[in-house]
Amino acid sequence: MPEKPIIIIGSGLAGYTLAREFRKLDKESPVILISSDDGQFYSKPMLSNAFANKKKASDIAMFEAAQMADQLNANIHTNTLVHAIEPDRNTISITGPDKTEQSIEYSSLVLAIGADQIQIPFAGNATNETLSVNDLSDYTLFREQIDNESVKSIAIIGGGLIGCEFANDLNKAGFEVHVIERNKRPLQTLLPEAAAASLQDSLAQLGIKWHLGKSVTEINSKNGQYQLALSDDSPDEKKLINEIDLVLTAIGLQPRTTLAKASGIESNRGIVVDRYLRTNIPNIFALGDCAEVQSLVLPYVMPLMNAARALAKTLANQATQVSYPAMPVAVKTPACPVVILPPPAGLDGEWQTSNVDKGTKSLFIDKDNNLRGFALTGEATSERAALNKEVPGLLI
Repeated sequence: MPEKPIIIIGSGLAGYTLAREFRKLDKESPVILISSDDGQFYSKPMLSNAFANKKKASDIAMFEAAQMADQLNANIHTNTLVHAIEPDRNTISITGPDKTEQSIEYSSLVLAIGADQIQIPFAGNATNETLSVNDLSDYTLFREQIDNESVKSIAIIGGGLIGCEFANDLNKAGFEVHVIERNKRPLQTLLPEAAAASLQDSLAQLGIKWHLGKSVTEINSKNGQYQLALSDDSPDEKKLINEIDLVLTAIGLQPRTTLAKASGIESNRGIVVDRYLRTNIPNIFALGDCAEVQSLVLPYVMPLMNAARALAKTLANQATQVSYPAMPVAVKTPACPVVILPPPAGLDGEWQTSNVDKGTKSLFIDKDNNLRGFALTGEATSERAALNKEVPGLLI
């Protein structure tokens, strides 16, 4: 009887990195990757700063699915949907591009299915005309619209990490950019006040228009352009942004959990796994943006890489817990470089900020006077490596 394969659902950075790490340890065991799209390999973080660098979708994609299949000695099912997991039979049910359904048995199953951009249903006649960029096909559509010479002004809904990166990128490319953020400052959930102010001021100096403490209530199409109605906590106060040519939403990410929940796999914010990346069902694992590792949902590259290396060893019969050392996040905003190492959620402590030449340095000091996080802007980002050595990891 043929050996049952390891099946990885998802062909993003998490799925392909896991397959590559596994192949370093096991050259022959059968591996199948299931991709809902064409399975091209690319780095998703490149999407938010690709336009000003004049990169088309074809420039971002590094390898086609067939090339990845050769590199990984794997079978890759492209344009294929998984519509059921049957844990009692160790099978998944899929529908391929020819609409034929089939079941495939697995020895181990890995969910590397990523996250979706959060979508909010706005009022107005153009609520369905907003764009978001969460994958290469989204970026292709975005480029098709933004390459139109009539597009000169862009509204970005969301002033978090991705929204700020797009704002800097699109401003650099010559567009008028508005950023609407319901919080009082950009990256409010990640940055202390001084660092956020530094980022806000630097982007404002470029001409980016901030609408902070505001929420979009309506999006309407008017005379070939968009009109956005904004409001704050006061229902009687409304503001209109007119003559917008394109609306981009970057509100945040929501881990994909629907398939897991339907299969009896425990999910909370993400798919719940232990430090071995195991779900509550034997032989089923999860990693990447969809996974919640001991209450941590970290949609960044470094946690993904650490998880892939650990899980590859576990799948190769070398049971290994994932470790999360201190992993700073760099925000791609050239107008104001930012490096963030957020402190653990709920930790008792305070931010201590000092100004340095052309930047700010904020340190999060806990109640025992230990450094537990930092936020650096401008030239202070040069201290990243030294500070990183002083901060304990999240999972060690």
